[in-house]
Amino acid sequence: MFNGKVLVATDGSPLSERAVATAAELAKKVGAVLTVVTVVEPYPYSGVGESSAVAGSDYQAKVGAEASARLARAKELAGESQTSMQEDSEVYRGILTAARQTGAGLIVMASKGRHGLTALVLGSETQRVLAHSAVPVLVVR
Repeated sequence: MFNGKVLVATDGSPLSERAVATAAELAKKVGAVLTVVTVVEPYPYSGVGESSAVAGSDYQAKVGAEASARLARAKELAGESQTSMQEDSEVYRGILTAARQTGAGLIVMASKGRHGLTALVLGSETQRVLAHSAVPVLVVR
């Protein structure tokens, strides 16, 4: 089916927690290594002066703490697993980077299941991963 390495993405939402639980159950059943990934966006502003450095470090500390909390919660749900925090302005690219780095043979993600105009306008990180991934993607709803 796949190479025995599973990557699951989380944003901390209840739906992504369901994806983590699903991935953990699957990994346990097939004896696969599980890695949980979360993606944080880099500081979005660049400026000149001392205040921009302070704001940047405050931002990094805040998003880093939030991401660490998401990963800690995912480890509670998944049990034995590895974690990865990726920094990228595009969430789907961060997920794909983690998949390459871990050698994942399967990516597990949640999807809200938007349809119609909402899906077209807002898009979906899951859709982007599906479109760009070289490995299979299991979508949990």
